[in-house]
Amino acid sequence: MSVRLFIFGLGYAGAALARAMAGEATWVGGTVKSVDAAVTLAAEGLRTFIFDGKAAGIGVTEAIRRATHLVATIPPGDGDPALAVYRNAILADDHLAWIGYLSTVGVYGDRGGDWVSEATAPRPTSARSVARLEAERAWQAVADARGVPLAILRLAGIYGPGRNAFVNLDAGTARRVVKPRQVFNRIHVDDLVATIKATLVRRAGGVFNVADDEPAPPQDVVAFAAKTMGVAPPAETALADADLSPTARSFYDENKRVSNARIKSELGVTLAHPTYRDGLAALWRGDWRGGA
Repeated sequence: MSVRLFIFGLGYAGAALARAMAGEATWVGGTVKSVDAAVTLAAEGLRTFIFDGKAAGIGVTEAIRRATHLVATIPPGDGDPALAVYRNAILADDHLAWIGYLSTVGVYGDRGGDWVSEATAPRPTSARSVARLEAERAWQAVADARGVPLAILRLAGIYGPGRNAFVNLDAGTARRVVKPRQVFNRIHVDDLVATIKATLVRRAGGVFNVADDEPAPPQDVVAFAAKTMGVAPPAETALADADLSPTARSFYDENKRVSNARIKSELGVTLAHPTYRDGLAALWRGDWRGGA
């Protein structure tokens, strides 16, 4: 079938998906928050619609009602912004065949470094992860009401061009904050896009963890990037002594290892960047700054 893809939120991940699908889908469009963002993405040939998350934007309802596939990336606030405004339009879309919702592995909460899979019951602790789980359930209700599959993609920390340890080192903002035995998973934006495309093409439903193969301490990532750049890494700082914002510090409250086995076995995904070393090495050889 031909694909008419509408993306709620052409941010870092949404725009990357739109670029990747532009040559494959019949039509690709999505929402942005500002005129500046609309102009920037329109210059790349992307179809943009302004949606501030509060009131309906010009042309959005019409675009939704012609879409065959929807992807939602906008983070929830007091509920899911897209559903708050466009739920009825989505339900009225006679062409709709599939929905994808980008969530977070944060819904699993703290597991003390243990492994989690899609079979692990969510146990969010932070307010943002609680909101994400509520949004997952709200999108599931809409998908069920419309009678289409919903893929819930729970993402690890995204990195890629313009968003990586090289950028932070170059800007002088990189830190090596250490909490013993703390690990995180990551996912290169190209692997994220490949996984979304795999779910979209298969019209797959269910929960999928989108993460790399190697949960690793964050300080190791910065050290590897510094070595690759040929610069001295920042000194290690104990978490208790680190000058972090409450949001940044809250990420260290959760410690888990995320299994990505399902995207490989059910979607046939092969990660181009299975570890942070692979991903950073590729970025260093290419466009680590973004926009090159």
